[in-house]
Amino acid sequence: MSSSTSNPQTQDSRTPDVLPPHLDPSTYPRTVTLTHSNTAPIHLSLTYDPLDPTTALATVSSASSGANILFLGTTRDTFEDRPVAQLSYTTYPQLAFKSLERIAKDAVDKHGLNGVYIAHRLGVVPVKEASIIVAVGAGHRGEAWRGAEEILEIVKERLEVWKREEFVDGGKEWRENRERDSSGKLISKSGED
Repeated sequence: MSSSTSNPQTQDSRTPDVLPPHLDPSTYPRTVTLTHSNTAPIHLSLTYDPLDPTTALATVSSASSGANILFLGTTRDTFEDRPVAQLSYTTYPQLAFKSLERIAKDAVDKHGLNGVYIAHRLGVVPVKEASIIVAVGAGHRGEAWRGAEEILEIVKERLEVWKREEFVDGGKEWRENRERDSSGKLISKSGED
């Protein structure tokens, strides 16, 4: 009696690795551009390409904006005295864009912003390169500063983007942005000492 069984290893080696679209860099950049409150342009982007601060500022600048704020979050070369080689980011864009849109619209409504630009880089981000840009335009510096800072803090807390720190010694650790406050201090979770 002869049996014909297939070797799963042989089949797997012939099947090309197909990435789901949300993990495939060739399906990026992905952007959403909209207008909120009939006047405030909102530009949201997820990309594997280096981020461009000039484009961000140009997008939020307007004749009615006396204040334009730009924040770049860049990869540091150390984490808790451990040398960092690079960071790597991944996301699920359908959820991330819903969150980004809500964050931007809420900031426009709360702070009277004239424009919002949020871009997050995905994939490998080397030391000294930007992983996030937040830019806002507003009539006055108070609204602009508060709006930009609030956007950044909420993005760090809620956005569906995951970060892996890759160290010079070869180690890798996944991190949540929400684990640390704006000064880099570890936030203790309620009920823990």
